[in-house]
Parts: sequence; structure tokens; C-alpha cells
Amino acid sequence: MVLPSVLLKLADCLLYQLLANSCYKAARKMRNYYGFFSRNPSLRSSQQPLPSFPSLSKCCGLEGRGSQTLVFDIQSALLTTSSGQSFFPYFMLVAFEGGSILRALFLLLSFPILLVLDYELKLRAMIFITFCGLRVRDMESVARAVLPKFYLENLNVKAYEALASAGSRVVFTSVPRVMVEGFLKEYLSVGDVVGTELQTAGQYFTGLLSGSGLLVKHRAVKEFFGDRKPDIGLGSLSLHHDHLFISLCKEAYVVNNEESKDGCLAMPRERYPKPLVFHDGRLAFLPTPSATLSMFMWVPLGIILAVFRLSVGIFLPYKMAIFLGTLSGVKIRVKGRNNPSISRDEKKGSSSGHHALYVCTHRTLLDPVFLSTALGKPLTAVTYSLSRVSELISPIRTVRLTRDRAQDGETMQRLLREGDLVVCPEGTTCREPYLLRFSSLFAELADEIVPVAINTHVTMFYGTTASGLKCLDPIFFLMNPRPSYSLHILGKLPRELTCAGGRSSFEVANYLQRQLAAALGFECTTLTRRDKYLMLAGNEGVVARDYKKVKP
Repeated sequence: MVLPSVLLKLADCLLYQLLANSCYKAARKMRNYYGFFSRNPSLRSSQQPLPSFPSLSKCCGLEGRGSQTLVFDIQSALLTTSSGQSFFPYFMLVAFEGGSILRALFLLLSFPILLVLDYELKLRAMIFITFCGLRVRDMESVARAVLPKFYLENLNVKAYEALASAGSRVVFTSVPRVMVEGFLKEYLSVGDVVGTELQTAGQYFTGLLSGSGLLVKHRAVKEFFGDRKPDIGLGSLSLHHDHLFISLCKEAYVVNNEESKDGCLAMPRERYPKPLVFHDGRLAFLPTPSATLSMFMWVPLGIILAVFRLSVGIFLPYKMAIFLGTLSGVKIRVKGRNNPSISRDEKKGSSSGHHALYVCTHRTLLDPVFLSTALGKPLTAVTYSLSRVSELISPIRTVRLTRDRAQDGETMQRLLREGDLVVCPEGTTCREPYLLRFSSLFAELADEIVPVAINTHVTMFYGTTASGLKCLDPIFFLMNPRPSYSLHILGKLPRELTCAGGRSSFEVANYLQRQLAAALGFECTTLTRRDKYLMLAGNEGVVARDYKKVKP
């Protein structure tokens, strides 16, 4: 009986809320704009000029207000990209990452219609397209693992400084609360988030708003604070809604994102409230309408290009694979390939039976493949969780580990007797400039250790995932127009720094982590594979509080 009631509510939304009600409001606005019914005092009042508030960028007196309360809207005051007008890119992230590519395409096709709608109707339409039939748990996953990255990258540094100076922070926003609450509370320590509430039917969103409808910010401020007035209000220079609600504050400032055309208003990574170590999702760019259109136009060609690049790596010799791969747009940079110490050890190893253990940083599943291609020789890679499809299409030998320390140690020792071996002691990939804690098992098994600093760069799709289909990881990476792989093969670890030289396995692992981090310009952490999946799966929340550097 749930489905008929949901269909009736959808019909009511389309016929009344989206058509009749919005057309009536649009007609009233048109009459106001052209001066009709000017004898009506209520209409004349809406035409009065907006009150003048000082610009936040020119204000230098917001420090030391730890006892005061600040109210603001994330959409119009805190983010540099929305310019106070559209939350479209973040709805697109939810549609693509939480829904499907078809839902994202439908949202993109609706954009020309959204342009001619007023603010309220535009927001209602985007909410309906993005959330109708979306599972609640998928939205929670996107809010936890995908959206924070893009929010942090587009934080207005001036607005954040004002936010950090206040002791109490309250957000009033007309966008769905579920899209912003997790980020605001976890990363910005916001006390209360008051936003638009969405209807659900069981474990799914209906795409409709709750009975209260879209949040009206100035009304919500009055209801929340009663007779009291907030101390500070931040709003957008161009939005009338913001001027109404910040006028209820003792002090009010406006944020003008147009004041900086060179992007210097964006928050630099080193000033993030909390380090962004882990995030999920396939999109590596903020999906504005133009960027999303470019992506959909590229996808058919990208699939063909990915198949070509994959075939080249599987079936052709190393030199030919590098040549054709570079010709197709893959940028490969190799440093230290002709290291004299490594060359001597390879010749020695071929006669003595001692083979090299390559210890790599882990960026994608293709790390061992690119290393094998760069060295021009077959390698064996040990993995923890590789899909069957990835094993079948891999051009090099792969062997699964079991996470049983004794059994995995015996397996790796056997493989080292047979040939050179590649291991990624982090145990999982990390996209950001951080290295996870190294497992010390590899240090107990080999004395011929060659560290390799690997880094990648993509512009459209990430080649890793924690919650999606891992078998598509190589395809998504190779679908990028110009992906790049950087490999820095460092010198062989001196014997006195290995277990054979009297070092413990933990000392060797920590030393190599610091050495590789220094080569890449990354930072070391004590986070592990378990921490990553706990955070992205949402079982124990964000683990940023466990972040800490490894002291040299």
C-alpha cells in the first residue's frame, strides 16, 4: 500500500507544488517587477532596495569572539563555487555517486529548464530529480565519503576565518539538510544545522519535501532564537533571502565571491580544519553543468581509449606498450630506472638466486603493471583484495594474500625464490598526498629491498573505489583523457638498514615510509587499511582525529 500513496504524493507535487503554486508565485513576481498594483503597500515594500551591509573581506574585527553566536548559510556564504546562486554541482555529485549515471544525465538534461525557473522552483526540481527513489543509505555514504572533499576544496577562506572565530555556529539553509549536516558538524564543528527536510518511504527518498516545505531562513532564525538576536550573520551580497535573515542579527556582513577572480579565496589544503586523508567516488572534478556535459561527451571515446590502452599493455612488448600508451595520452615519467646499484644487484640476483623485493606506494591497482613496464621485465605482485576480472586481464602474475601473517610470509618467501616481487605495504590505495602505515611483514622476508615512490594524476575519473565495483578501477583510470604515472625508483636499501643489519622489521618499515614520503612530498600517517574502510563504510565515523604524523 506504500506505492500508491507515494504515487499520489508525486502527482500532487507535480500538479500543485511544481505547476500551479510556482506559476502563481512567478506571476506575482512579474507584477512586482513591472510595477503593477503599486498601490498595495506589501508589494511596494518588496521593491525597496536591499539594506547595505559591510563586506566581510574588508572587515578585520571578527577575532576573539569565542562567546558569540554566528549564523550563516553554507550555500551562499561559505562556498566559493556556488556564488550564492546554484547548488547544482553538489546535487550532481549526489545523483552520480549515490544514484546512477542515468540519473546524472537526466539532471544535466534538465539544466536548460532550471535556468528559466525561479530560485524556489529550481531547488524543488533539483531535489526531486536527485532524490526520487534514492536509497537513504546511499545518500548517507555520499555525504560521508564524497561531498566533504568538494566542500573543503571550495571553502571561502575569509568566511571560514569568521566562522572559526565564533564560539557557537548555527547554519540555516534551504538545501536538504542531509547533504550538508555531516560535513558541517564533523569538519567545521557547527552546533546546529537547520535545513530543508525530505520525505522518505521506508528506506527510500520520495523526492518530495516534508510538510514544512523549503526552509525560509529569516523565519527559521526567528523560530530558533525566539526573542534573542544572533551576534553575527553572514550572507551573500546578491541574495535577497540572505539580507532578510542577517538583518535579524546584531552584526551582519556579506560575502562577495566575485571579489577574487584568481581563486585566492579558496581554502588551501594546509589550512583545512581537518586533514582530508580518505574520500570515495569516481568523479575527480566538480561537476558544474559545462564540466558534466564535457564528461558525457567524452565517455564514449574514453571507453574506446581505455580498451585500446588496456590491450596495448596486455598484448604488446614493453617498449611498444610505452610508445603507444604515450601516443594515446598516458604520461609516464620514470626516474632512477638506470640506478647503478640496482643494475648490479639485478645481475648478482640472477646468478645467486636472491631476487629483489620492490616496495611501492599504492595509488591504483595498476601500480605493479606500470612498474613492470617501466623496468621492462616481468614481476609478480601480491595483493589482498583483487577482483577476478582484474586478475584475468592483468599482464603480470598476481598472487592473493590471506591476511594470515604466517601463511602470507611463506607465500612471499616462495615467490621471492622464483623471481622479483612487488608489494604495497600500505595494504590499500590512498588518493591524497599521505602515506598510510606500512605493514612490517615485507621487511622480515628480504634483504634486497628497492623502494619505489609512485604517484598518479587524473582529471576526470578516479581509478580507485572503496564502495563501487573494483573490477572497473583500471577502466576508469584509463578512461581519463591524459592520465599520468610517476615512478621514482630509489636506490636499494643499504644492508645495515635492513633486518639483516640488526634493525627490527618495524624500524625498516617506518624508515621506508618516511623515505618514500620525502621523495613524493607526502606526509606519513599511522592510519591503516582498516581505518580507511571504517570511515568510508561509516561504521565508526570519520577517523581524522586519529591522524598524526610519524616523527622522523
